Parts: sequence; C-alpha cells; structure tokens
Amino acid sequence: MKLIFLGPPGAGKGTLAVRAVEMLGIPQISTGSIFRAAIAAKTPLGLKVKSIIDEGKLVDDETTIALVKERLAMDDVQKGYILDGFPRTIPQAEALATFSAVDKVVNFDIPDPNVIERLSGRRVCKACGYNFHVLFNKPKKEGVCDYCGGEIYIRDDDKPEAIQKRLVVYREQTAPLIDYYRKKGLLLDIDAKPMIDEMEVIFKKAMGI
Repeated sequence: MKLIFLGPPGAGKGTLAVRAVEMLGIPQISTGSIFRAAIAAKTPLGLKVKSIIDEGKLVDDETTIALVKERLAMDDVQKGYILDGFPRTIPQAEALATFSAVDKVVNFDIPDPNVIERLSGRRVCKACGYNFHVLFNKPKKEGVCDYCGGEIYIRDDDKPEAIQKRLVVYREQTAPLIDYYRKKGLLLDIDAKPMIDEMEVIFKKAMGI
C-alpha cells in the first residue's frame, strides 16, 4: 500500500502515520527524515542538502525529488510506504508519478480555526521533544515534562501569528494537490477534527482495514 498523507500543519498526519505504520507494516517517510538520514550518511546528495541548509536556504525541488527517489528504491519500502510532507507541489507530484505509483492520497480535512486551536495550545519538551497540549494532553506538572523532567515551551512557529502564515503557505502551495489527486480518483477525504483515537477509527473504515 503506497500512501500520501495530505493536510495542513496540525491536522494529525504525523500522529496517525505512526499508528498506520503499525497497522499496515510499512514505513512512514518524511522529507525531514530523508534529509537527516542523507546528511548523517554523508552521501553526495546528503552533503549537498547540508550545504543548502547551512546557508539557510530551502532545499530545491530537484534535490528533494532525487532524495525521495533514492529513498523509495530501498528494500524496506517494497511493500509500500506513507509519504508525509511530500509532494508539496504539483511539480513534485508529477515527478513522483514518474518513479512510483501511489494507491491512495489521504486528505486530512480540517478547518483553519481547529488547526489554530490545536497548534497554539501545543507545548514541546526542550529535552526530549515530546508534545503536550494545554487542553488535550496536559503535563502532570505545569511546565515540566512527564517523561524526562525537561522544560516545556511554546515553539515560535506554534504562536498564532506564525500559524496563520503557515496556513497561507499551505493553502497556496499544497492545497492544489487536493484537486490534482481528486481528478485522478486517488483522493480519500477523512475528517481530521476529532481526537486521534476517533480519527484512527475513521481512517480504518475509509481504508477498509
């Protein structure tokens, strides 16, 4: 099963992907993880990505596509994969189609106000990176991580003004992919407003698993 997860930041893609990995026995692949692995392995593409990032620039489409193609040729994805964060644009989707045919594109449908509520309430442990939420997943002791005792803080990109900007970028760049894949008959809409346990039930029903 070859899947793409589409949706705005805060839609729950990453959280559900972790559960889907266990359900389906296929790896979750994000561009971030691909970049980090290539940099750590010091491959030619990895060194190129490192130099781009070190200069504070965004990794270009050509390099990103090459890295994804390289990753999808590895043995652990022969049964399928979950792509999270790629493709982000129509050109990336068209490039992906030249070397891998996806089975379904899962669109996490959620209104902007729900995204803002989720992300603006998110708190992250500085030490271990665990995510808490002021409404849905409070730490036992305010400001202190339940798991490692680290300090909990709000990331700059989880502040409301930053979230608004991220949503604008998503709607402009990535949302057109929804129509692109719908026209190809590959899109599967799921309601991303409920909490993760209910979303998992919705996902299973939609996938027929």
